[in-house]
Amino acid sequence: MSQPALVVEAGDPLMTSDIVVEMLKQLRAMDTYDTYEGWSEEKIIDPLIMTKERKREIPIVGDPDEITLARVKAYYNAIASLAEKRTGLMAVPVINITHEGFGRALVLVGKLIAVDKVLRDVHRFGFGSLEELNEKTEKILEKAVSLIEQFKEVAEA
Repeated sequence: MSQPALVVEAGDPLMTSDIVVEMLKQLRAMDTYDTYEGWSEEKIIDPLIMTKERKREIPIVGDPDEITLARVKAYYNAIASLAEKRTGLMAVPVINITHEGFGRALVLVGKLIAVDKVLRDVHRFGFGSLEELNEKTEKILEKAVSLIEQFKEVAEA
């Protein structure tokens, strides 16, 4: 069986965005078996890009595998890390996903829930493009930082 073609191109300027750089750190940190050893950054981030063609190949109903669950965890770890960098307050991701791929992801800052995302169809987790990954993450981070600033006393508790 041949390897699927990468959709993330070498030299893509979005590869240097905050979320992609942080995702690469998180994914490499979770790689206890050195699976990514020798892999390009594009090859590591590529499975997060869920093009229409890739989505069509995945059944509508399915259970997420361990690799997909690790990607979800890495994504919310990255969001927490970026929120922490922007606010100076410790942010902690809390993720609960059933074996069927449903659940919730929270990012807590002190006693404040800065991010609250309901997760569905986790087995199809991904973004249509690097641009979409950046845009959606930036919206989440802007809202989180705004909440942290608005409720600073709760976030510092």
